[in-house]
Amino acid sequence: MTRPSSSSGTDAHDVRTQRHTLRAIALYEGLKGIAALAASIGLVSLLHHDLRHLVSDLIGHFGLDPEKHYPAMLLNYVDMLNHTNVRAVVLLAFAYAVLRIAEGYGLWHDHAWGEWLGAVSGAIYLPIEIWHQFHRVSWSGVLIFLANLGMVVFLVVRLWRRRCEGNALVRKTA
Repeated sequence: MTRPSSSSGTDAHDVRTQRHTLRAIALYEGLKGIAALAASIGLVSLLHHDLRHLVSDLIGHFGLDPEKHYPAMLLNYVDMLNHTNVRAVVLLAFAYAVLRIAEGYGLWHDHAWGEWLGAVSGAIYLPIEIWHQFHRVSWSGVLIFLANLGMVVFLVVRLWRRRCEGNALVRKTA
């Protein structure tokens, strides 16, 4: 036996699907914030240590040759980190974490400001991701770009609908 189709049933399904999508994006953004917070705490714990020595010991512990590509690359990045202002990096990572956690909270609770924050902060990365694909194409890069583009489009459409609903409400009360 088939159920007759109704627009209200379809609308309810669309609302549930959008809510689940919004919550998935909120969780993703919140987890990025928590990961950035953990990384910044990890950097703080390494502030007064000789990172090159620690990484050299780690490479030796795993029996890797420091002259090979990846261990040498890791040592190069450690040298670059030693020449940067680690406090500034930690502050930037902390600010990024706060931004992502706030975005996740706003999206989870269906606030327009959370959608704005998500759409703008996601759109900022799109030109960088496109540029990266022109210089070094990779499947993972393409997938990240498409996922980010999908999230931005989803949030922009939600904001557009909010605006249209707000305009319709203003017209009804006028």
